[in-house]
Parts: sequence; C-alpha cells; structure tokens
Amino acid sequence: MSFGFLGIQFGFALQNANVSRIFETLGASKDELPILWLAAPVTGLLVQPIIGYYSDRTWHPKWGRRRPFFAIGAILATIALFLMPNSTALWMAVIMLWLMDASINISMEPFRAFVGDMLPNEQRTSGFAMQSFFIGVGAIIASALPYVFTNWFGVSNVANDGGIPDSVRWSFYLGGIAYFVAVMWTVFNTEEYPPDDIEKLKAENAEQGIWDGLIESFKGIFKMPKTMVQLSFVQFFSWFALFAMWIYTTSAVTSHIYGTEDTTSAAYNEGADWVGICFAIYNGIAALVAFLLPVIARYTSRRITHLLALASGALGLISIYFITDPAMLLVSMLGVGIAWASILSMPYAMLSSILPADKMGYYMGVFNFFIVIPQIVAAGILGFILKNFFDNVSVFALVIGGVAMLIAAALCLIVEDNEESTD
Repeated sequence: MSFGFLGIQFGFALQNANVSRIFETLGASKDELPILWLAAPVTGLLVQPIIGYYSDRTWHPKWGRRRPFFAIGAILATIALFLMPNSTALWMAVIMLWLMDASINISMEPFRAFVGDMLPNEQRTSGFAMQSFFIGVGAIIASALPYVFTNWFGVSNVANDGGIPDSVRWSFYLGGIAYFVAVMWTVFNTEEYPPDDIEKLKAENAEQGIWDGLIESFKGIFKMPKTMVQLSFVQFFSWFALFAMWIYTTSAVTSHIYGTEDTTSAAYNEGADWVGICFAIYNGIAALVAFLLPVIARYTSRRITHLLALASGALGLISIYFITDPAMLLVSMLGVGIAWASILSMPYAMLSSILPADKMGYYMGVFNFFIVIPQIVAAGILGFILKNFFDNVSVFALVIGGVAMLIAAALCLIVEDNEESTD
C-alpha cells in the first residue's frame, strides 16, 4: 500500500531539487524565487483538504475509496513532469509548477489517509515509517538523476541556448514514467475495506453539494482535536525550514561554496548537480532511519523521537554556513535526513491515533494547512529578509530555516500523544 509513494516522491524530489535551478536559468533573481515557488503551497492549501473530504465520501466496489484519486493524480502529474522541462520562458515554468504540484497533491493526500484506514493504531508508526522508506528511495534516485545522466551517460549538463540542460529534461521524463508506474502498481494491487455503512455514505453524498463540501473542508481548521492543534505548531516551523531549504539550497551552494552566480557556467551547473546528490543523500538517510524511528519511539515516545530528529535537522541546516568543501555538505545532509524521516512519519502516527476513522482523509487534508501555510509565509518574507538584512546572501536562508526547525523541536514537548493501542 505504500509503494505508490516511491513514484510520488519522484515528482516531489525532481521539483525540490531542480525548480529553483530552472527558474534561475530562465532569468529569475534570488529575491523572486520564494514568490515563484508559491504555486507549491497554494495548490496544497486548495487541493488537499478538498481531496481528503471527498475521498472520505467515495466508495466504488472495485476501485475503493482512495485509489481513484491515486490514479487521477498520477495521470495528471505524469503529463506535468513531461511538460515542465520544456518551458522556454519563466512564466511557462511557473504555470507548469502549478499544474505539477496540484496533480501530485491529488495523489498524495489520500495516501496518508490510506495507511490510517488500513492499519490499527499499534501498526501505524511502522506503516508511516514504511511510507518514509519508499519516499526516501524514490527521492534518492530522482534527486541524483541529473548528476547520473551527466556523469554516467554523457548527457549535456549545460544548454547551448541558455535554456534547460538535457540532463534535467531526461530526468523529468524518467521521473514521469516512474511516477505513473509506481502509483498504478498500488492502485491495481491493493484492496480497501468498505465503509461500515454504505447506505449512510450514499445518503450523505446525496445531501452534500460541491460548495457545501468546499466550505466544510476549510471550516475544519476550527474543529481540530487538541493534539492536532499542538502538532500544527510543530508542523508550521518544520515546514517553514524545509521550504527555505528547497528554495535556497541551489543558490546557497553555488554562490557560497562554488563561488558563482552565472547560471550558464559549468561551475554553477556542477554545483546544482551536487545539490541533487545532497538531496539524494538526505533522502537515503531518511529511508534507512525510517526503520529505526519505531524502535526509538518504543523506548522513549513518539514526541521525544520527533524532537531529537528535528534537532538533528536544525544542526544540519545551520552547519551549511560554515562549510567550504562541497563534500562536507554530506555531513549536513545526515542531520536533515534524520529530520525528514521523522517529519514524514511521526506527526501522522500521532495524529491518526486520535482521529475518527470516517473522517481520516478529511482531517489529514486539514492538517495539510500547517504544511502549506508556513510555506506561504516563507515565500512572503524570506526574499524580503534576505534582500534587506543579509544583502541577498542565500546561505542565510538556510540558517533561518535551521532556527525554525530548532523551535519546532522544542514545541514537541507540548504535544499530548495517545500511544495506547486501539482497534
């Protein structure tokens, strides 16, 4: 049931490692990057709660509850992944990011609820850890693809016309195929439990209009259980840090370590490829650590496990400021990988233990607000802060992200987790 996340992460990893590179190559300035990235959080804000709400109210005897959304998202995301690297102007790349992110969100949100649907509480920590494993594996491969195409297969890494290099284009093509195949494998090879009362579900759907569903989805933020409210603060600062990293790592590494801001230079593209390797490493660490997290949680608790992981990520991000040797970035990525493994699993394990089964998708969608709102905030203020206080030096965005992740770690102490086993 988690294998589809391998494909979904191909989409996200290619986006996270390469979109800033594409934007800069097509003429974007450093302080414009956060605003151009707004597509990612805004589409998540709009799409995920609505998809979660309606996936709770979907049932087909053959295709189940969540799987129709997996399939639709996979088709749309594959198309977007093929179109994105063929953008010839900045505005085209921005539109493609909107399409790609919206499509990925259609698939991803129901996958979170899927594990909650299928597993009892005592198995959910392991279930979400398995998702983290497949996310890690997919991201390792996808993040490294431009480097692999350049160094293993001799594909051009610098576009002659100043556009997007062929190594990036072929990475997105392969990613689109992997996305579709992995998600559809889950669609065709899993079965879902039917709702307890199908007639009640049909009656609710008959009474509920699309507009009513939209309103109900966004009202959910005012109906969150106490533990969900506490976790939302942790999520806010965690994802603020991640968004800062995804936007600014390419710019920070190429300027701070490789000493260039010329997007057409070999040094810039070498640095950008190395960022892909760094992202592959932190995802690889996450894939391995995913299996260790349930063990640590068993001997401590889920919230303490999450605290320790986030603190590791904070140190990893801040350490980049002190690095001059590209190879040492891999040490920083060790901490980031530990944090990423926990961010992908522990909050959802804690959350799913206190949610009603018939509203799992709905609340998972509402919880997504606290992934996308911090990204919108980051997009709104990071460019301003860098330009006015740090002379547009990108590496300081990573330091700010590290401080935010440290705050998230401290906030884990306020979370009240229900770790008792329930059916």
